[in-house]
Amino acid sequence: MGEVGVTGTVNLWQSFLRLEIVTFYGLSRTETAILLAKFPDEKTVKSNKEVADGGIAEENSDILIDPENVRRQMWTIYNKRFCPQENREGFSGCNDRSSSVKDTAFLDWLKPKYLQWLSSQRSVVSIGYRTPAISFNPFIPQTGKVDDPQLFFGRKGEIRDVFEVLNNKVSVALIGEEGIGKSSLLWAICQQAENFLLSPRQPIYLDLNGIRDEDEFYTALCEEVGIFESSPTMLNRALKKRRVLLAIDNYGKMAREGFSLELREHLRFLAEGSNASVKMIVAASEPLKRLFNDCQDDITNSPPENIFQDLYIKPWNEATARAFIQARLAMTSVCFTEEETSQLVKESGGHPRRLMKLCYQNYARYVEDVK
Repeated sequence: MGEVGVTGTVNLWQSFLRLEIVTFYGLSRTETAILLAKFPDEKTVKSNKEVADGGIAEENSDILIDPENVRRQMWTIYNKRFCPQENREGFSGCNDRSSSVKDTAFLDWLKPKYLQWLSSQRSVVSIGYRTPAISFNPFIPQTGKVDDPQLFFGRKGEIRDVFEVLNNKVSVALIGEEGIGKSSLLWAICQQAENFLLSPRQPIYLDLNGIRDEDEFYTALCEEVGIFESSPTMLNRALKKRRVLLAIDNYGKMAREGFSLELREHLRFLAEGSNASVKMIVAASEPLKRLFNDCQDDITNSPPENIFQDLYIKPWNEATARAFIQARLAMTSVCFTEEETSQLVKESGGHPRRLMKLCYQNYARYVEDVK
């Protein structure tokens, strides 16, 4: 068990870079290692020579660097990763010829983003100060979706991909194993729809775990739309007057008894076409064409599942898993050791639910030690 102590702002800064910057802008492993070494905290910029002479993080010790390599990597970072692009902000000094000016402009661009990220963390953190708290276990919830936006973590790349597909007027199916974070992501999409959908839609979230059959589905959907006479016909009439983003969790439940092919065909009717009143995003543990084989042999009709573009939700990579652990520990006065962190990431395989449970157990041991 490691020593209990206060996590410093350097750890928070590195967590911010790994999660908010590296993940969203798609930096490679080498670019990430050099970026973290060049900007070790929010006040420091190291020269390319200092980065090369000082080495980089131990977990990246196999990456060979020299000042020229650092310079080339930083050119790529500035001119390709962080140049302004459509639907993505870049920093204004990315094309400046002076490296030192560019470094300063980049750090100045990062600082307000860092402060915004800090304020979004559910903790009593303020810059340079934190009230210690060890009894509260921050690794929750262990099961179910994360419906608190302050606790939702990562998945910026997936969110960007989802809205790119939705804005191209195509419905989306989130596919991934149990506990990978599909429900949390689906909920987050609904919360962010107002900001990222180019054409406004009313988000409606339905979880089929709480719906037993087709009649209950229509009742729940009609109530969300604002009509209380539950029927496909009334639903069609109501949807002619509005535009909806329909998010259905545990969509695979539609394969069980009580749900018909006709229901899925009706949803396809509502969602098909560029000007459809409904766009759908659903979450399932298997590809839809594997879950539903009730119309695969009918060559006269296209399966309802053909309207979806599949997006596969994968485990977190090592950098994101580590950033998650640091972000949750920032709520407390506890630090996991490097050995503990490496073991937690390795044992979980980056699977969010497994990582949450393992971290919860590891943190609980610190509480027992204090008692």
